[in-house]
Amino acid sequence: MSAVVMATRKLFRPETPVRLRLWTALVIGVAVALLAASGLLLSQLRGQVRVIGGEAAPQAATAADLYFALSDLDAQVARMVLVGDAAELSGSQLDALGTYQQRSRQIDEDLQRSLTTVTGHADRAIVLELMHDLAVYRRWVWQTLTAQSQAPPQPPGRLPPDALGYYTQATNVLHLRLLPASDRLRDAGESRLDRAYAAKATTEAWTVGLAVLLGGGLVVLLLILQVFLARRFRRLLNPALALATVLALGLTAGVCLVVVGQGQRLSAARNDHLTPYLTLSRARALSYDAAADTSRYLLSGNLALYQQDFTGKSAQLIDVAGQLDADGQVRDRWLGYQRDHQRVVALAGSGRTRAAVDVVTGIRRGDAAFDFSYFDAAVGAAATARKAGFDTALRDGERLLTGWPLIPLPVLGVAMLLVLLGVRARLAEYR
Repeated sequence: MSAVVMATRKLFRPETPVRLRLWTALVIGVAVALLAASGLLLSQLRGQVRVIGGEAAPQAATAADLYFALSDLDAQVARMVLVGDAAELSGSQLDALGTYQQRSRQIDEDLQRSLTTVTGHADRAIVLELMHDLAVYRRWVWQTLTAQSQAPPQPPGRLPPDALGYYTQATNVLHLRLLPASDRLRDAGESRLDRAYAAKATTEAWTVGLAVLLGGGLVVLLLILQVFLARRFRRLLNPALALATVLALGLTAGVCLVVVGQGQRLSAARNDHLTPYLTLSRARALSYDAAADTSRYLLSGNLALYQQDFTGKSAQLIDVAGQLDADGQVRDRWLGYQRDHQRVVALAGSGRTRAAVDVVTGIRRGDAAFDFSYFDAAVGAAATARKAGFDTALRDGERLLTGWPLIPLPVLGVAMLLVLLGVRARLAEYR
């Protein structure tokens, strides 16, 4: 028993080199823990940023683009059946047909892209449901156009009963099945984006917390070791330990600054650019559907339902424009189209359907087609600018993290070598 007590006293005697070895081992252990934690968490954080930029954000943007393309697809169908076979409106008919084909390709590409980006069986089932319903919608559209072409000529704005029935079926499929399914897909994409940002925020908190805890602990231990050596060996400063302390402090500060900096950039990218972009995409889709209500109102024989739908959608657009449009340009241009719609309704109400069709299809300032294109150009430019801003901020965030998963290895490796070098000479004095 006395031998154990003597060994214990010898182990913890101030003059023994064992205490120096214990401090050194503790410093090395904390440095290794800091190396493992910072390297792994920074690698995970970089991977999460890539998921946001390469999967979650594109999925949300694709779903928003799909909703917009579907809305415009039906708007172009309304234009095609509205003008019918009128020779003087053949230019509008060809333009509507070309845009319809363009939107069809865009929808097909969005659906194929969605199949590769969605996660989970539920989201994949939505995409497959959309593909099926889109085929049904296209069948009703071509039946509408076929019935219209085979019936006796009708004045613009009037559809044969069979064609009107087919068109009603088509627009019902779009509004009751395609758009709701696309909305669910869009919500799923935005939910995934929320989860990706939340996971990244958690990793950021752990990275900063462990960096401060372990990095701060390492700096404190190095300072204590420096003081211990100064008192025991009458040396004011150990250069190797001083340099190791600077490296540990610099690495800790660098990790914290990089993590916080990229977090702020990506949060700003989402709040200032991506979220407004998705909102503008939704508003743009709503505007195309509202514009199609103008044509549907004429095709339905002035059905009040479409006037009510237009009024509700227009109020939503004005509200969105007020939130995102600093100079009021988008709002003013939509109000211009709203006046055109009211003019169409008034002409149709007075029995002047042909004049109303001319307003809808006219390409002069003050006509609905011109004013809507004028409005759409402003919304499209604003959305493109927001998307470009997000892409730029995302690239900046990724560049900020470049190399950092590997930087702790050489920095802490050198620091640990310096610690060993700093105590080696002192241990040699006991030999």
